[in-house]
Amino acid sequence: MDQAKRLLCTRDLWNPFNTTFVQTCGMLLVSQIFHVILKPLGQPGPVAQILAGLVLGPSLLCKIERVRQIFIQPAFEAYSFLLLFVFRILFMFSIGLEADLPYMSRNMKRIGVVAAWNLGVCGAFGAAASFFVIYLLKVASHRFAFAIIIMIIVASTASPVVVRLVAELRFDTADTGRLAISAALFIELFCIAWYSTYLAFSAGNMFGFALVCIVGTGIVAYANRFMAMWCNKRNRNMKFVPGTEMSAILLLVILLSFMIEKLGFNSMISCFLVGVAFPREGKTTRTLLHRLTYAVNNFILPIYFGFNGFRFDVNYLISVRNCIVVALVIVLGIGGKIIGTLCACHHLNIPRNDAVVLAFILNLKGHGELLVIEAFSRSDTWWDDNTHKLVIIIVVINTLIAGPVVSFILRRDAKYFAHKLTFLEFLDPEKELRFQLCVYESRHITSKLGLIASMTGSNRSPTVTYLLHLVELQKRHRRKKKLMYHQLQHQDGDQFSDDDEYGGNDIVEINDAVDAFTTDSKILVHQNKAVSYFPKVYEDVCSSAEDLRVSIVFLTFHKHQRLDGKLENDKDGMRIVNQKVLRHAPCSVGIFVDRGLTGFQLPSPELAQNVATLFFGGPDDREALACCKRIAMHPYVNLTIIRFLSSGQPKKKEVHDRNGEDEEQHISICSYEVDMAIDNVFMEDFCNRYVTSGKVKYVEKRTENGEQTVEILKEIGEMYSLFIVGKGGRGNSPMTTGMSDWEECPELGAVGDILASAELNLGASVLVIQQHRSATDGHEDNENPVLDDGD
Repeated sequence: MDQAKRLLCTRDLWNPFNTTFVQTCGMLLVSQIFHVILKPLGQPGPVAQILAGLVLGPSLLCKIERVRQIFIQPAFEAYSFLLLFVFRILFMFSIGLEADLPYMSRNMKRIGVVAAWNLGVCGAFGAAASFFVIYLLKVASHRFAFAIIIMIIVASTASPVVVRLVAELRFDTADTGRLAISAALFIELFCIAWYSTYLAFSAGNMFGFALVCIVGTGIVAYANRFMAMWCNKRNRNMKFVPGTEMSAILLLVILLSFMIEKLGFNSMISCFLVGVAFPREGKTTRTLLHRLTYAVNNFILPIYFGFNGFRFDVNYLISVRNCIVVALVIVLGIGGKIIGTLCACHHLNIPRNDAVVLAFILNLKGHGELLVIEAFSRSDTWWDDNTHKLVIIIVVINTLIAGPVVSFILRRDAKYFAHKLTFLEFLDPEKELRFQLCVYESRHITSKLGLIASMTGSNRSPTVTYLLHLVELQKRHRRKKKLMYHQLQHQDGDQFSDDDEYGGNDIVEINDAVDAFTTDSKILVHQNKAVSYFPKVYEDVCSSAEDLRVSIVFLTFHKHQRLDGKLENDKDGMRIVNQKVLRHAPCSVGIFVDRGLTGFQLPSPELAQNVATLFFGGPDDREALACCKRIAMHPYVNLTIIRFLSSGQPKKKEVHDRNGEDEEQHISICSYEVDMAIDNVFMEDFCNRYVTSGKVKYVEKRTENGEQTVEILKEIGEMYSLFIVGKGGRGNSPMTTGMSDWEECPELGAVGDILASAELNLGASVLVIQQHRSATDGHEDNENPVLDDGD
């Protein structure tokens, strides 16, 4: 903080300020050039940003005297320290705000084991290496403090670097990526706490200061929660919270950090904890996430990584002694991470491929250890500049090694690390389910929230819910369709202006409905928005489902219910989107026919919902039944399984003269019999688990053909508020014979189309589910021709 004080009292403000501004602009420009060059090679952004700092720093351009005079001013250190300090506050608060607390609480044992093994092995390696490093660098005093620094450098992991790298590689939704982020946070916070404990024991009055820091952190966390609730109530009819109110919240965090640093402690843990304690619902949180995420990813972290590279000075590697120290610490750091992670993953039965990737991710450095050495360099005279530069070199080289290695492994083994839980049939109900719902307008949200509530009805069945708001790009903006959404908004004015036309008032109504639902149910809904014109909307849906690694996507039917109960067509193009998503989705797909006025609504003690699952057989019906495993756990949903069975055995058709047709018929019959056997096993398992315990009712209906099936549907039509059924894939089932002759919407399948048609005149909602079919398994969906979209 003394540097910041000198900065505020300096008489020569312009030159150092101008230097800092030129440096940041140069880093952003050069890092973008490197990113364009390295991205096709699979290299992440932090590598390009560190290289940009290397190019601008003393290793290259600053060797030129004229450039050095411009880039390195006398007060430059004070300006860069203050800038990086504020940046650290913002991105640590942002990391706390985005922390996946439910995942951490469920997997605390795994996270703790990985972090403990890494800290233990790397700490031991660092302690052993410290004796050799102390001898080489001829450290005469404060050897114990120096040994602690070496141990922290070897053991630490930079959580901001990990978060950024994993997100850029689209690995943050994978289980290994989430484990890496959580373990990195645990390791880094432990290292900073270890350093703070050392300070407390080294000075007698530090314990009192530590208590002040803890109390101050609690006060700011409580004040921010109160301000967030006040801002939410004050801005009811606005999409986002004004910048002044958001700045007031961030100002409290910054002032807390300055106080903690002034007392001699590190403020990063407090910033993270204040972010963790911040409420997860409401306009305030949404605004902070939008603005901080954009600022952190596009400005703060690139500049922060760039300054780390800028401080890299290759001249210090000319000495053989320095090279030995650097090589020793780097080798021990990598070796310690690999050994510690492999041991932890062996104990947790994590595959070796995942363990290797996890080890190199946890070897990323560039945050916690820099905070420690900067604190020592400011407070202790024994810490020399040569040692300071060597530590920075070690940190930069570690990241430059680990980043490309992780990227190379993920690209080489892309199939191994790809999302595998693309459908529900074999997913354990007690395992985490990730699903995404798509809405276009505010009238679609109520029923979707009811579906979310029914899918998350039990604490034993964890879920991660994503809500994707699909916004049609207006015709006058189609010339800009190749630009990113945030770029379009910047061209039209304020990025988060309340009068932008992307989504209109629907955004406010959707946000308010989600906030109220989250407050009442404590179910967190992650909201996203995709802006595109309709022929390309399906690409946004599919890419989002793939990036988020969801197992099922729920779409909105292209018709909505009028006040008289009839269905009428909605937006043009919605049907095309649904059909294209059915064909191209990387996971299972459900189409929800909403009859919210008379059909399915949010389950509650006052309004229990009666749901029926129609089971005819086949993979899609099994997927629908697997979906019902979650719904059956909701206390206010009465689920009934209605299985349709054929009155007689399927008859073989007459054999034709041509052998090809005979062979096809034989294969079809064999396939039907195999599906019947799988259906029986699946249904038996479901009944043993849910029906015998009384959670679900089971009914059998006998039918000979499609006409009798339709009559049964008419009889039970008014008994339920929601019907769940598979789209098709039943083979030559006699129970649906002839039902497709009057089919209006092939994307719903034969049974789903009947339930959604005006002929039955039902008041119930309908959910039609199609199980994911990969392009290589021979089950390409040919029953669903895509309409001509004129594209």
